[in-house]
Amino acid sequence: MAVMPIKIPREDKALAEQIQDYLEGQFSEPVGNLAAEGILDFVLGLVAPYVYNQAVADARKVVMQQIDRMDEELSYLEKPLPRRR
Repeated sequence: MAVMPIKIPREDKALAEQIQDYLEGQFSEPVGNLAAEGILDFVLGLVAPYVYNQAVADARKVVMQQIDRMDEELSYLEKPLPRRR
């Protein structure tokens, strides 16, 4: 299954402004808004699979813990079996 690219709505691209501020502060190089959005999209494309896989692993862990808890609770519902002679 292919990982869908992460798309940030244009109105929520305050991250691009933060990228502009960072690059200008670190490298004293002005960066335009369009370039910062391009950098953001590029970086998202690089890290998205890692973030996605970690989220899946975290969800798997939670589900397995819930399954273990349910299994434990179900074992309390079992009736004792008669002893054989």
